[in-house]
Amino acid sequence: MPDNRQVLVIGHQNPDTDSVCSAIAYAELKNLLGDQKHIPCRAGEINQETAFVLQRFGIPVPMRVNDVSAQVMDIDIRNIPGISGSVSMRKAWEKMRDLDIHSLPVITEDNKVEGIITIQDIALANMDGLDAHALSQASVPIKNLLETLKGELVCGSEDQIISKGKIVIGAASPDVMEATVQKDDIVLLANRYEAQLCAIELNASCLVVCLAPSIAKTIIKLARENGCTIISTPYDTYAAAQLITQSIPVSRYMKTEVNSFKLSTSVDEAKRIMGQVRFNYFPVTDNNSEYCGMVSKRNLLNLKRKQLVLVDHNERAQCVDGIEEADILGIIDHHRIGDLETSGPVFFRNQPVGCTATIIYQMYLENGVKVPENIAGILCCAILSDTLALHSPTCTKTDENAINELSKIAGVDIADLTEELFDAAEDLKNQTPEDVLRRDYKIFVQNGVRFGVSQGTYNTESIIAEAEKMMHDYLPSAVSSRHVDMLFYIATSVPRQSSDVICAGSNSSLLLQKAFNVPVKDGRATLPGMMSRKKQFIPALLNALSESPNLYLTK
Repeated sequence: MPDNRQVLVIGHQNPDTDSVCSAIAYAELKNLLGDQKHIPCRAGEINQETAFVLQRFGIPVPMRVNDVSAQVMDIDIRNIPGISGSVSMRKAWEKMRDLDIHSLPVITEDNKVEGIITIQDIALANMDGLDAHALSQASVPIKNLLETLKGELVCGSEDQIISKGKIVIGAASPDVMEATVQKDDIVLLANRYEAQLCAIELNASCLVVCLAPSIAKTIIKLARENGCTIISTPYDTYAAAQLITQSIPVSRYMKTEVNSFKLSTSVDEAKRIMGQVRFNYFPVTDNNSEYCGMVSKRNLLNLKRKQLVLVDHNERAQCVDGIEEADILGIIDHHRIGDLETSGPVFFRNQPVGCTATIIYQMYLENGVKVPENIAGILCCAILSDTLALHSPTCTKTDENAINELSKIAGVDIADLTEELFDAAEDLKNQTPEDVLRRDYKIFVQNGVRFGVSQGTYNTESIIAEAEKMMHDYLPSAVSSRHVDMLFYIATSVPRQSSDVICAGSNSSLLLQKAFNVPVKDGRATLPGMMSRKKQFIPALLNALSESPNLYLTK
């Protein structure tokens, strides 16, 4: 059978323009090819540059996915219709029998879970069925009696509620009935005129006439005049007596303290809860607490892990949480090969180009698929962003050819689009230091040292100075909150083809000095010609950490 699950296409945490636009473009390609449905996603908040790009080309922001761990939604959820609390115990049992289940959810009019009724609850209710006042105590509606007894309403209203009286088995002798039947009682009796007349005269509220093909018109007239309901049933008196208490609404015996799960509940949490109770079936609700279906302990055996395609990264530290519980179907990237492991062979495409978007464009060409105009626009922006307007040393002829062709499809001027893009990216108005840091932030780990690197690209020196002051004041406190040993912020100037670096964290200045052989003063250094984090900055830090790892470990 074909796999109808959706495939999530997702970039790295703290997404940049390339990771978001590549996810959108690749998902669009796969959907145009008619493959399994692909959904573009993001692993964090988008930065203002990416927000500008998506708005510029009229594309909605992809949904955010924080965790791809197995959830209840990944289990086979059984579509079991819920029942109202007014449904009879008999009807509930029939549904369980027909569906071959042992539990039913009790649902309110607005589709919220009110309780749960089990086969054990029904069995216990039947064992307690000797109480003659059971119907009035449970406020049973007449319509439940009709349903349970397969009865016909001869006179009265099916909406009437039984609120008084007891159940009485009517005797053939009026003398005996006078001693047992009281006002408002529910009387079960045979089709005998004298007994029916006596019950009405004794002010019974309801007559259940058994094995009655017809009832005398005089009895019906007297019953109406005295407000007595008459139900005709095909069952004999013995069967009717056995069945009548099964008309009690399930709300009387249902459990209201229900263990239910959200669609987003983790499978681990569901397993923990299931192991603590004796129930087999559990209701599932959506984010609005509306009922979706039922899951059982057995359903855990049919877990379908989330399916992912990763773009613009292949390192564990940059992946969305829960990646070890998902099935990775493919990786499309232009970075170094990292430490990510998969459970089996996957489609892996890694090319030494300046941008993942360039690879995605190639895949459109290879599959003979025309690039939609808006997709071409966002791919242009991704290439401009990742290659620093084609000035980065990571930029290749392949990137240049791609953006030239894509700009024609999108109908944009590269120079004008570059100016728009960088104006949006360097605007610091209403931006907090945290906003600036996470614009293009990645975490790396080498020889036990965990460090984060963020890069901002600017055209204006005054904006660079503002960003540097902001980061210099903020980075020391951010080291602890981001659970890293060191933090580096690269403020790259496109006009002067140079970068200033701000660092914080134990031994960060020492590492920066050793890696680039430059003076570092007050956590600041200037690196002429340094434009690329991927090709120039990160390799230098990793090499320095490899040569003398113990030198930089926090004491």
